[in-house]
Amino acid sequence: MPDGTRPEPGGWNRFAIEVTDIDGKVRALRDNGVHFRNEIVQGVGGKQIIVEDPSGNRVELFQPIIREARLEQRT
Repeated sequence: MPDGTRPEPGGWNRFAIEVTDIDGKVRALRDNGVHFRNEIVQGVGGKQIIVEDPSGNRVELFQPIIREARLEQRT
């Protein structure tokens, strides 16, 4: 991670939630004091960011940018 955090026992397990407007969702969550582990990054299939819930669990917010990356194949 950008802050130098390295994997430790328990790994980097997380679950992903698909969102349609990652920029807006991140802005709203930050405005409410939510801690993110990194900034939004973009790959081939979409944009993602890792957020920590109040218990420290990692949750990935994912916005697909290509149809094949969607969790549900919509037409």
